[in-house]
Amino acid sequence: MKQSQLINMLCIAAMLTCMVSCGSNGGDNEADTTMSESITPAETSQTNTIITTPENMMIAMHKVADFEKWKVSYDEHDSIRRVYGIRNYVIGRGVQDPNMVMVVVKCDDMAKAKAFANDASLKTAMQKGGVTGKPVIKFVNMTFQDTSFIGPEVIRTQTSITVKDWNTWQSNFEEGRKTTMDNGLALRTYGHEDGNDKKVVIVSAIIDSAKANAWYQSDELKKRREEGGVIGQPERFMFRIAARY
Repeated sequence: MKQSQLINMLCIAAMLTCMVSCGSNGGDNEADTTMSESITPAETSQTNTIITTPENMMIAMHKVADFEKWKVSYDEHDSIRRVYGIRNYVIGRGVQDPNMVMVVVKCDDMAKAKAFANDASLKTAMQKGGVTGKPVIKFVNMTFQDTSFIGPEVIRTQTSITVKDWNTWQSNFEEGRKTTMDNGLALRTYGHEDGNDKKVVIVSAIIDSAKANAWYQSDELKKRREEGGVIGQPERFMFRIAARY
């Protein structure tokens, strides 16, 4: 009898040991799976901030009597812009003159955007907003954009140049991009006017003003311009982002 009881007790102990062991292994496997699932997305997810598909934009520059008053009028006119397939993008204010405004919008259709520029409602809206002088409007095909975040407090520069040949200039410009970055300028976007690829627009963020100013005056940049077929002197507008949509 005693021997039978001993055998039964040993069998029960073996069963309990097996159950505990299996339960422990199952828990470890579940924890490993959960941890793996939580880590994998963080390791593999990356956001591409570079856009090389050409995008149509309209750039308007003009002076205003009062920025805040003008901004209210601009926002009120948004429904009309949408009718023409125009979407808000960026508003910049001049560094030297904060009442000098640069408006950049995205255009679904260039023909409609050009029709909008001649629409009587635009002239009325500008008058209502206190625009002074005649605005300068450019229709641009942006062929490169870097959409990575750089704070609105960082000064940007829009550079307008004329080139002999777009392909020659672009090749030269791309080759020198690292050098430009090393000299305090982070490229944001560039492209050419619609229907005229000899009129080029470049926007850069000034990461280091001392380096950038020295670069603008350097013989090396002058040489690169000559090699790229740049005609005449560049026109620059320094601004800060006032609104981003």
